[in-house]
Amino acid sequence: MITVHHLNNSRSQRILWLLEELGLEYQIQRYQRDPKTMLAPPELRAVHPLGKSPVVTDGELTLAESGAIIEYLASRYGEALLPAAGTPERLRCNYWLHYAEGSAMPPLLLKLVFDKVENSPMPFFIKPIARGIAQKVKGALINPQLKLHLDYLEGELGKSTWFAGEDFSAADIQMSFPLEAATSRGGLDASRPKLKAFLERIHARPAYRRALEKGGEYAYAN
Repeated sequence: MITVHHLNNSRSQRILWLLEELGLEYQIQRYQRDPKTMLAPPELRAVHPLGKSPVVTDGELTLAESGAIIEYLASRYGEALLPAAGTPERLRCNYWLHYAEGSAMPPLLLKLVFDKVENSPMPFFIKPIARGIAQKVKGALINPQLKLHLDYLEGELGKSTWFAGEDFSAADIQMSFPLEAATSRGGLDASRPKLKAFLERIHARPAYRRALEKGGEYAYAN
């Protein structure tokens, strides 16, 4: 039996979605973020040393990292979500499986960190300095990078209906989280209609809706 070690409001939601698309039986082990730090609870370290989600267990196998999990599950149980080997679509699918976390997520994580620096309570004499540094870093580095990536992604979805081609694939599941996060905090809005249309399409999929019902709290689906 596949077990998803599922953290609320996290990347593990897309693993539930993948499993629903594949029509597989699975069970969910739930974990809640610390309400103050928003970090995963220490119990997750008993499953994987890094103590992060998603982690899946499948028999004797324990596997972390969204891209590796998606590739493993799709390869073993659902080849229909992977384009045929040796095709340009398969190469594009592999590219997006790596791009999502390797390129798209770092500026979004930096934005989250520096937004917190800018808005967190602190002694009054430090706050102007901290805010000034945060605003400078965001203005000079983070926001330009976010714009660069969003413009790039908008252009890529102008080439095909889905990220790997004309057919829905595992790449679209992997790319869902950075785009949902970008809507929440990265400036993704109606000025990029192809990305917004992509999100509307995935959010309307029955398997996506079933995963939401089973996964519980997930702030990024709106």
